[in-house]
Amino acid sequence: MRKLWTIMLLTVLTACSSAGGNASPTASVSAAAPPGEPRVVARDLAVPWAIAFLPGGDALVTERDTARLLRVSQNGQVTALGTIDGVVPDGEGGLLGVAVKDEQVFVYYTAASDNRIVRYRLSGDTLSQPRVIVAGIPKGGIHNGGRLAFGPDGHLYAGTGETGDRDLAQQRDSLAGKILRMTADGAPAPGNPFGTLVYSLGHRNVQGLAWDDAGRMYASEFGASTFDELNRIEPGANYGWPEVEGRGDDPDFTDPIVTWDTSEASPSGLAYAGGSLWMGALQGERLWQIPLAADGAPGTPVAHFTNTYGRLRAVTTTPDGGLWVSTSNKDGRGDERDGDDKILAVSPS
Repeated sequence: MRKLWTIMLLTVLTACSSAGGNASPTASVSAAAPPGEPRVVARDLAVPWAIAFLPGGDALVTERDTARLLRVSQNGQVTALGTIDGVVPDGEGGLLGVAVKDEQVFVYYTAASDNRIVRYRLSGDTLSQPRVIVAGIPKGGIHNGGRLAFGPDGHLYAGTGETGDRDLAQQRDSLAGKILRMTADGAPAPGNPFGTLVYSLGHRNVQGLAWDDAGRMYASEFGASTFDELNRIEPGANYGWPEVEGRGDDPDFTDPIVTWDTSEASPSGLAYAGGSLWMGALQGERLWQIPLAADGAPGTPVAHFTNTYGRLRAVTTTPDGGLWVSTSNKDGRGDERDGDDKILAVSPS
């Protein structure tokens, strides 16, 4: 009944813009200025799933199905650093997230029996000293999560999915359907709400993590058939899945700050730049811009590049404050365009 009431309630809400997106509360924020025309940085890639920048300005890029880790320079030179051992691509699983801290590279991938996070040392173009720092994250043909990012507190965060087993999202002792927070060695980070790796729970499939200038954390999340979500993440909060999809106005759960119809979003990568959050949409085939007020409340979401580049997967802030965005048209669900898959450079206004 609770879920039915949620759906009935949200059906009558009016979208805050003709492009879609329900922001609640809607902040008093100046209208978002459009970004510049994208520049193609690299092309002919195969499902570039995640992007993380190295201290020198080059980026590391994962390819989901080939399990290759690539170095991509600012001028578009692509170098394969190698194929990550142990990756078993399956459905939505494969080589997923990547994060960088100093000379350490962290990757999230689907192995034979689980999803796991592995740390490498990178020296020049050589990866060495692999160490599994987290194992036993449930895997599935769908909803493997996979996003990795270092927060402003210096700790590593990981978004996971519930693998299609909905009940796992509410089980605090499961690593599925969660946001995890850890040290560089894979131990629970100091101050975690339950003393474990779990930072927040009740998620369906988190594939985007970002922080604003004030250190507030946000995550993008796939809905089921009705509402995709942008959530403001607080330690120990429960975001409701599978009891609630979208807003539930239930004191037991934390409501999203923005929702979309799933045809407009199916969100993946998330980044913060120029006073806005930027979210890639897979099924929606657009880049969403969500301007934020000084207190972190969302303004009216604005869609850019709708149906121009196809499915958009990774969205990452560049060292100079721009964005790199990857297409995902070779993932089995898109229509391949000439030169796909690509990495696009976008300049926020």
